Amino acid sequence: MTRKRRMFEIEVPSDEAEVFPAGKAGDTPQRRGPMATAIAETAESTRDRALLEASIRAENDALAQEHVRLKRAGLIVDLIPLDAIDTHKLIRDRAPAADFELAELVQSIRDIGLSNPIRVEPGRDGRYELIQGWRRLCAFRKLLEDTGDAEAWGRIPAGIAARGDALEQLYRRMVDENMVRKDISFAEMAQLALHYAMDPQTAEHDPDRAVAVLFKSAGYQKRSYIRNFIPLVQALGEVLLYPQEIPRALGLSLSQRLAEMPGLAAAIAAEFKDWDTRSIKDELDVLRRFAGQGADTPEDSPAEARPPRPALPEGRAKTTFQIPRPQGNAKCTAANGRLEIRLPRDFTTVDRRKLEAAVAALLDQIG
Repeated sequence: MTRKRRMFEIEVPSDEAEVFPAGKAGDTPQRRGPMATAIAETAESTRDRALLEASIRAENDALAQEHVRLKRAGLIVDLIPLDAIDTHKLIRDRAPAADFELAELVQSIRDIGLSNPIRVEPGRDGRYELIQGWRRLCAFRKLLEDTGDAEAWGRIPAGIAARGDALEQLYRRMVDENMVRKDISFAEMAQLALHYAMDPQTAEHDPDRAVAVLFKSAGYQKRSYIRNFIPLVQALGEVLLYPQEIPRALGLSLSQRLAEMPGLAAAIAAEFKDWDTRSIKDELDVLRRFAGQGADTPEDSPAEARPPRPALPEGRAKTTFQIPRPQGNAKCTAANGRLEIRLPRDFTTVDRRKLEAAVAALLDQIG
């Protein structure tokens, strides 16, 4: 007799999800192994990193383009050493005379600093070429010379323009900036047009047409006045000491006379020959006489009726010397009947009684 075995069905609980054969409804993905998980995570990380790097590159490109735009506009400002700035590329429109207002600019910069940076263009070997700001640069150089403080005045704030602007555009920027100055004269503007026409690097070599290029922002009438001053500057530029002081009416009249009388320029040059101690008034009085604006004109009045020139002593014509002063060197000229002191300072700001006392003491000392 055989014994029947009793079978017991034991259900063992399991935490694993029930697995169905592939392809049936209700399928759930199988759990990935460690290698597959690592590969998937690496791929996802690489994708995220690539997206981040692309975003950074796009941001850097945008910043670079903005930097170039600001630089071309001259809005990138840096401190540039004074001795790294050249002033050869553009011929300035200032006459080579003493700038008596420079002391005021120097004092203003010393007190409150530079409000408007100069503008430069990068050159070679770490150097820069000045585009705008000649007087501001001169003021910083003067401060450095007076104080010796290279930390404070050895560098100047400068807007750095991108290279590549045409020379005509650089001249235009300089001219347009200076047009707002009330003291720039027609003779100085005419001289700039002549210099521009003589510059071999510019495209225009006719002074009259150069006026249209440089002074495009000026009105028609003003450009006409500048053109009328060109013959005057051409004929007497090397003769006159104070061309920037010639008023508009006198310059126009004198320019017309020069065109009508070919020998007039030589006569004016002869009048000023060896008379380098003349004042602004002396020079303008002579020019008015030759222009027909004086009491007597040079062609219809006897020589004895004209204002006499100061007589020069026999032997030595004049004595000149310089005296160092805090405001700059005082240039002194002594001649027969004349003692002249030129200093970059506005003496009208000095109290009149104090000025009279100082001059009287000076004359007492001379005897």
